[in-house]
Amino acid sequence: MVLKLIGLISDTHIPARAKAIPARVFEIFENTCMILHAGDLTRLSVIEELEQMAPVIAVSGNMDTRSIKAKLPVMDSISVYDWKIGLTHSLRFYFGRNTMREIMENRGFHVFISGHTHRPSLKYKKEMLLINPGSPTNPIPTFLTNPTVAILKVTKKEIEPKIMNL
Repeated sequence: MVLKLIGLISDTHIPARAKAIPARVFEIFENTCMILHAGDLTRLSVIEELEQMAPVIAVSGNMDTRSIKAKLPVMDSISVYDWKIGLTHSLRFYFGRNTMREIMENRGFHVFISGHTHRPSLKYKKEMLLINPGSPTNPIPTFLTNPTVAILKVTKKEIEPKIMNL
């Protein structure tokens, strides 16, 4: 069974909160076939840097400039094998809690990735996996949270998420 690794990242805030993507991110994403960025890049060059590792799908976040918002959607999705994976910056910021839940359920997502909080989390809501990879450059609160990204291990039979400390 072929294993696909997908890198998950959010809230890089380059250069406002860090001058560059931490080198450790590139080590963690070394064998990924794809990287999903859940918004607040603040510079499109973040996509170009990550694309040195693998193709990138990114969405815009609330801190992204108008030019970034014009180029990136608020929400996107992909299919890997028969798994549907959704991506947005904030579960509540753009849509509100109830509307977001309806969108996720109506689109049949198995996994939904978001950012915005700068805190990593893995939760199951019914049969859907909700993932926030946290932030590799600006974890909040810093006294409780480490800089993080996440990896999805995907096969035809299962998806295994893992939060990775930098």
